[in-house]
Amino acid sequence: MASMSRQLAGWVAALTYEDLPAEVVDRAKGLTLQGLSSALLGYGRPETDLALEMMREEETGGGGVATVLVHGAKLTKAGACLVNSELIFAGGKWDTFRMLTHPGCAILPAGLMAAEMEGASGKDYVTGIVAGYEVMLRMAADFIPTVMSRGFHAGPVFGIFGAAIAAAKIGGLDAGQIHGTIAQCVNLASGNLEGIRSGGKSLREGGAVRNALLAVAMARNGTPGGETVLEGEAGFYHAYTGNNAGKLTYSFTADNKASLDKITAGLGKDWMFLETLYRIYSTAGYNIAHVDVTAALCAEHDIAPEDVDRIEAVANWLETEYPSPAFPVRSRAPGVGSTQYYSAYGVVKRGFPLLKFVEHGYGPADPPAVLELMQRVTIVPSHRQTLFGPTVTIHLKDGRSVTRAGTGREFIWDFDEEARRIREIIPGIPIPKAQYEDLIAACRTLDGLDKAAKLIALTVAKA
Repeated sequence: MASMSRQLAGWVAALTYEDLPAEVVDRAKGLTLQGLSSALLGYGRPETDLALEMMREEETGGGGVATVLVHGAKLTKAGACLVNSELIFAGGKWDTFRMLTHPGCAILPAGLMAAEMEGASGKDYVTGIVAGYEVMLRMAADFIPTVMSRGFHAGPVFGIFGAAIAAAKIGGLDAGQIHGTIAQCVNLASGNLEGIRSGGKSLREGGAVRNALLAVAMARNGTPGGETVLEGEAGFYHAYTGNNAGKLTYSFTADNKASLDKITAGLGKDWMFLETLYRIYSTAGYNIAHVDVTAALCAEHDIAPEDVDRIEAVANWLETEYPSPAFPVRSRAPGVGSTQYYSAYGVVKRGFPLLKFVEHGYGPADPPAVLELMQRVTIVPSHRQTLFGPTVTIHLKDGRSVTRAGTGREFIWDFDEEARRIREIIPGIPIPKAQYEDLIAACRTLDGLDKAAKLIALTVAKA
């Protein structure tokens, strides 16, 4: 049997737009809109201005060929991808896959850059980013908690593969070159947790996408990669999970065994890409469902904040041990930015402001009722609770209690729902409403665009 990287590469090389189910194309459009919207929100924030200035200094004397989102500046391909990743990251409106990876922060910058460089159509762009997402998510799915428990950050460790596949596919690499790309990603994958645990900032998807382009360049120019770089005795899975037999230290469920064969099984038939969800609120993914599930429960039973005695929410155990049970950094105590805080918002406001980003200090002040109610919210960890699907029970002052179980799919929706919900950010973005509506329309008809790079131009703030 061909090696895992050969199987993945063969599938990517053969994939065409016509192979993509309608719901897969729809999700690619929606995730593109989400990422570009996040980049708009990230414009002008200190960390993105710093990234742009850093790359301008780093690339002094170099040729600027790729466009920086929103700014419109020109940098090298790698420089633009790093800044664009930082823009998406700073905006807080990421996509999320199994809590601890945010694929679009790496894949979208690579896909957009490649589309600009190649003059690729919207169909070619969609095909490329779908290939990148599917490969990344399959490689990551069962292994994320174990990778995190070894001190690696799963986001950039797996994100490099998604970014590289997107760029390689849009760039027209053949199956052999894509295999070589995957092999070089193994050599270049990186990401560590200790920085964020000790007061620093870790290099995240921006570094991953920059390294991804190096992997693509090496493969395009014929650098050999080796055959069993993923599943071999000293390969990627041995290095990042401690073995190549699928043994797990931690998992989202109570299972402690995964199959490497599952990574390539059903390629093109079973789309893991469709598990990607929208982190519509600018907070950690483990908080978002607590807002909407609690809000839906209040709406269903017409519950007002003054009716509530206390709230209990049963959540997936790993959501309470961020980023890993081996190295937890979050407190379970109620406080601004805690899960209890977001649950209280679900009761008091029946939602959460899209322009509020607690960790960065942006957005309107908190209602006093939220700060009071969060003290009466209890989070109960469970190994059997589905990821992003809390079971919320509201105990009322009249002695009754009502319960609603989340499905874990509350933030998976079609393009029209994404466009409806994301419009709330319009007052906070640096382009006019009409231009943003044009961007939404371009994403909606993405597979009909002659040039996918039109999306980049629609983000640029006019002087």
